[in-house]
Amino acid sequence: MPGDSEQRLARPMEASEVDLVIDYFHQASPEYLNSLGVDPSRLPERAPWKAAIERQFALPIEQRKAFLVLWELGGVPVGFSTSDKITFGREAYMHLHILRPEHRQAGNGAFFVRQTARIYFEELRISRLFCEPYALNAAPNRTLQRAGFKYVKTHETVPGPLNFHQPVTRWVLEKGAI
Repeated sequence: MPGDSEQRLARPMEASEVDLVIDYFHQASPEYLNSLGVDPSRLPERAPWKAAIERQFALPIEQRKAFLVLWELGGVPVGFSTSDKITFGREAYMHLHILRPEHRQAGNGAFFVRQTARIYFEELRISRLFCEPYALNAAPNRTLQRAGFKYVKTHETVPGPLNFHQPVTRWVLEKGAI
């Protein structure tokens, strides 16, 4: 864990950085993807996936279906968050990803989640932010709780186009809570 928060930074991702997202998923082992609730057979091919993400960057924020935030430690990318199910001006859902094993469980998660939430609240002008991690993946659930999210419920669903049917834990953060 860094000595101070100045070494840690969450910021909106730039279109030129989207390969980090695609590489993260395509280079992950099937076992790791399973621990996230991701079905490897549902990963899009690289080129169309990159084009789809880049199209989102080309849209005004108010029209985007996704918004991405990059996490840096000492100027080096260590993770990212994506948001989807965006109802601009009301609410969105976030997802959390740490790029490499050596940066996981290092004590930075709650900091990055809080900073990312602030970015989503400001950029998307939302008042509520949800996150629904795989219920069997304890790390993001603990991180969300530490970051100030409140437990809503656990239910079964297919949370996104990359996921298999699974139990998820829904967490919510209200704008004034951080």
